[in-house]
Amino acid sequence: MKIYTKTGDKGTTALFGGTRVPKHHIRIDSYGTVDELNAHIGLIKDQGIDKHYKDLLSHIQDRLFTVGATLATDPKKAVLKSGKDRLNIPKISDENIERLEKEMDQMNDSLPPMTNFILPGGHQTVSFCHIARCVCRRAERLAAALNDLEPVEANTLMYLNRLSDYLFVLARKLSSELQADEVKWIPEKY
Repeated sequence: MKIYTKTGDKGTTALFGGTRVPKHHIRIDSYGTVDELNAHIGLIKDQGIDKHYKDLLSHIQDRLFTVGATLATDPKKAVLKSGKDRLNIPKISDENIERLEKEMDQMNDSLPPMTNFILPGGHQTVSFCHIARCVCRRAERLAAALNDLEPVEANTLMYLNRLSDYLFVLARKLSSELQADEVKWIPEKY
């Protein structure tokens, strides 16, 4: 399989289903940002963190490929004439969303309550979590904007929302485990 096809040399690309759109189309920006998020999650996973987190991050990466494939599919061509789903992959499920919620609840149970906003940083691994969280929020905003133009599956939007929350709680949990300072934002007085 060749990596280059030359079909995008004029600034367009094909969605699943064959529809061609400009490479700057919001749908392309949406799944491109999900791909960027997936790379950042790989970076977190490559850190010296507990196997439980690595395993969950691998699962999240798998789910993000599903999110990306869903966003890369022309909704008008998502279902084949036979009635079968074009992608033929498991969709983002309620269980996927609930798994993130359960993980957050378990981590939060062992953390001190938040009394202030927290400044990103304190440890490189924690900073990677915050970067991924920000990219996830951007992916969510783009998917929501796309949803205003063309339908996006509701669970896709919910998953991105929950995932950004999960990455924030993971940053807090890793700060605790790595004994990093969690810097509270206290506005400076001028």
